[in-house]
Amino acid sequence: MKIGYVCTNYNNSTYTREAVRSLVKNDGHEFRVVVVDNNSDEANVEALKNLASEFQEVELILNKVNVGYFKGLNLGIRHLRSKELDIGIMVIGNNDLVFPSDFADSLCRNLSTFEEYPVVSPDIITLEGVHQNPQVMREISKFREVIYDLYHASYYLSIAIRKVAKLTQSFTDRPDETYHDTAQRICQGYGACYILGPVFFRHFGELWAPTFMMREEVFLRKQLREKGLSFYYEPSIKVQHCWHGAVGKLVGREAWELERDSHRIRRQYEKSYS
Repeated sequence: MKIGYVCTNYNNSTYTREAVRSLVKNDGHEFRVVVVDNNSDEANVEALKNLASEFQEVELILNKVNVGYFKGLNLGIRHLRSKELDIGIMVIGNNDLVFPSDFADSLCRNLSTFEEYPVVSPDIITLEGVHQNPQVMREISKFREVIYDLYHASYYLSIAIRKVAKLTQSFTDRPDETYHDTAQRICQGYGACYILGPVFFRHFGELWAPTFMMREEVFLRKQLREKGLSFYYEPSIKVQHCWHGAVGKLVGREAWELERDSHRIRRQYEKSYS
């Protein structure tokens, strides 16, 4: 099977190299990789050029500006689809992923799922062994939606809410990820990695990308719902996630401001607790 992989890169080409290296080690399959660089520094761009020279499967898109996450992925998706019409499955997401040696085989074992669902979310496991899917199994409660609004209303209020959440985690944390062993239709999958199949491309040419970065999962969920479609979580497809490798340089107020801006755009389209 021919498999596509599109990722974004920003000043962390070491992660990209490991992701590509681990993917192409899956024997018996053909791969096409597009790395979309969001205006990295000279050293990281040079590292990507060396990567493309070493692996014939890799093509680069070198942006002169940082266009963000989903918009960057869309550049890669469009490029790959324009050149490789016979790609059946496309893996999209972060560059801080490590693919197991049976990753491609696990995709093949689930081809029937890709014929029914547009987006399959894999079992994403951090280096610490934390499972990040299923991210959202059912609708977010009205109470949580109010808390989200408060969280994004003020940076200092967000700090207080995080402290309270940490203290009450044992009985307020959503248990969704504890169902990581169960294959099922879900409300929303974690944004570090998605797998797009033929159903997605029958309905869409690319991802809906109204924001620069953060909370992309919400917009993909809305994109699917408008066509009566949904995510599917498949635990037999596994990916290791070097968590924060892709956005590790974003800390404190900068990260919160990106989340706030995305949340405000989300509220332009939906207010589920009204």
